Amino acid sequence: MRDFFIFSTMIKSILRITSFATLLIISGCNSTQNTTEETELISENKTDVLKPELSEAAVKEELEFLTSDALMGRDTGSEGIKKAAEFIEDILSKNSVKPYFATYKDSFEVKGATAYNVVGVLEGTHPVLKKEFIIISAHYDHIGLINSVEGDSIANGANDDAAGSVAVLELAKYFGNLKQNKRSILFAFFSAEEKGLLGSKHLAKKLNDQNLDLYLNFNIEMIGVPMLGKDHKAYLTGYELSNFANKFNEYSKEKVLGFLPKAKEFNLFMRSDNYSIYNEFKVPAQTISSFDFTNYDFYHHVSDEADKMDIPFMTDLIESIIPGIYKIVNSSEKEIKLN
Repeated sequence: MRDFFIFSTMIKSILRITSFATLLIISGCNSTQNTTEETELISENKTDVLKPELSEAAVKEELEFLTSDALMGRDTGSEGIKKAAEFIEDILSKNSVKPYFATYKDSFEVKGATAYNVVGVLEGTHPVLKKEFIIISAHYDHIGLINSVEGDSIANGANDDAAGSVAVLELAKYFGNLKQNKRSILFAFFSAEEKGLLGSKHLAKKLNDQNLDLYLNFNIEMIGVPMLGKDHKAYLTGYELSNFANKFNEYSKEKVLGFLPKAKEFNLFMRSDNYSIYNEFKVPAQTISSFDFTNYDFYHHVSDEADKMDIPFMTDLIESIIPGIYKIVNSSEKEIKLN
């Protein structure tokens, strides 16, 4: 009887220990599952980002390189624009932005000369949304050599559009290191804009032929000097054609984009690379700019130099763009639409 009692007690102890261990395992599994689900939920809901602080020194350095006399005004097909392309490629490659095609250069012909856009891609992190793309773009070409003014014949193109190209570079650096974009981002630097939007026409057709699922195009043009007396930092061409400005300002939690009557009067919507993309895809494809016809006198002039650009303003505008772009690439729905 005593042996039976000892044996019985041992069995009960083993059962209690086994039950307790099983309970711990189940509890641990549930805890892991809950933690994973909570993390996914938090990740899904995290669709805002604070306005960051970028380096004015980096903005200045990039602008000064693209507008240096060594690049001879970045005319399409020239040795100067080749150097600009290599400079852009180097920054993209160092910041996790990969070539979209076999190489960063997307070549096409312009009057017997070889031209090339520079196109990088940052793949989206979401298994479904990464199939949708946005294009952030600017043209990095200018008009090269023109009639001499006081011994200077190089049209360096600081405001037009080295400033926009620097903005795209800074956005590529920021998002390439952040790696929190659910949608995929193409960073496009167009050549031959000054020849009739030829680079953007080439790329837009090529992407459309590939059935790219394009959400929108955010094009940046001439942002080197601030507007005066406005309640917004830049204007949006084709303002009335979509809800782009209103949604972007809502995303940004400040009035970044506004309406400029002159932009409508001179039909600027059709005069930059966004128009090529709009024609091919019929999606919101619009340009932001701060050149308002009163604040800068050196359009296509040899005096369009880096030292005339307002670096603090440029940096602040690029910083202000980031929260809106972040929301665009992470929102669950395509909320920006044509009217």
